[in-house]
Amino acid sequence: MLVCHCNLITEKEIEEAIIDLLEADPWQLIVPAKVYHSLQKRGRCCGCFPNVVETIIRVTEHYHLRSDASEVDIVSHMDRVRELRVQYGSRNHERRNAGHRAA
Repeated sequence: MLVCHCNLITEKEIEEAIIDLLEADPWQLIVPAKVYHSLQKRGRCCGCFPNVVETIIRVTEHYHLRSDASEVDIVSHMDRVRELRVQYGSRNHERRNAGHRAA
């Protein structure tokens, strides 16, 4: 599935970039800009960033569930990520309605 129409980036490419970042440091905070930088791209309209955030959360959860990390560490890390998403949510900053997003 095509996630970023501006840069022609697929969901699979984003997932692979996230996994590569997690392999380097499993507990780093991954944000869309870091994913795009690893793909040697940059956000243009940034309308895809909410979907990229959802992909980051999903892939990170699956990565840590397959790892040897304790479940307590995984839950606390993902809860912090979700709290940041709620605190700095994309609706107010995106300047568009959320109806066009898949996530």
